[in-house]
Amino acid sequence: MSNLSSIPFMRYRHVAAGISATLVLMALILLLVRGLNYGLDFTGGTQLSLHYSGVPELDEIRNTLTANGYPNHEVVNVGDDQDVMIRVQDSGGAVNGGTSEELSTQTAGKVENILKAATKMDVGTTSSSFVSSQVGQEMKELGILGGLLSLFMIMIYIAFRFQFKFSVGAVVSLAHDTILTLGFFALTRMNFDLTVLAAVLAVIGYSLNDTIVVADRIRENFRLLRGLEPDEIINISITQTMARSIITSLTVVLVLLALFFVGGEVVRGFSAAMLVGVFFGTTSSIYVAASILMYMKVSRHDLLVPVKKQEELDSMP
Repeated sequence: MSNLSSIPFMRYRHVAAGISATLVLMALILLLVRGLNYGLDFTGGTQLSLHYSGVPELDEIRNTLTANGYPNHEVVNVGDDQDVMIRVQDSGGAVNGGTSEELSTQTAGKVENILKAATKMDVGTTSSSFVSSQVGQEMKELGILGGLLSLFMIMIYIAFRFQFKFSVGAVVSLAHDTILTLGFFALTRMNFDLTVLAAVLAVIGYSLNDTIVVADRIRENFRLLRGLEPDEIINISITQTMARSIITSLTVVLVLLALFFVGGEVVRGFSAAMLVGVFFGTTSSIYVAASILMYMKVSRHDLLVPVKKQEELDSMP
């Protein structure tokens, strides 16, 4: 079996580990120094529904809001093309030290006047409300808790289904992908809202699926191939799953690129997070999860099926 062809991935594992560690460190520094540019789902603000006498251009509304001091906004159609829902982050303070609700009322009036002045169509407000950041804060905390809990449960599952060394590699790989995705948003200052949070959690699922496919082949080959070093077996296993990984990743990337470029502002953050996550998820299955198996000195003995003792066999019906 020694004549099996393979790509020598593990030959470059130390270089890849250095690059990954550097990227993770840079991402953590960005998150600590710059932080994430939280969207209105987390910061709160004002939500108002407007009705236009004609069909407005959403990009023109967004540009108008940005030019007039409301860069943090969400603009979407609701109902039909003439109804627009706008969410903006409140700025400044309420007159005479008023409450947040009063500030929201002032913001709604300002936004309506700005948009009326920017169009020849008739514009009317059908509803206006204050959006508290408390709900967003709770969602952020629940998202972090959910992410950590999922990593813990994944570690238990893989340790039970495969072996403890595989669970360590998988969890480190997932944490690597999550941190780098968050670091991308800290670097680019793209809005981080609930849709992006959902994308980050989806990245964990995608990366886990890719990692398990590789881990399953590694386990199978450790049991089948004799007389080969661990790095050779891992190289063969990754090479055998490479075609599947490339086809899956390219298929997902094509869909995400379509969403990013023509899907509109609403799904742009989601698609950007998924694109980054898919890229790092594919590479981390090779150069994080598999490399950690090498660093932890995985062996054929770790993956052998336990042989039952004669007493246990005799007691079986």
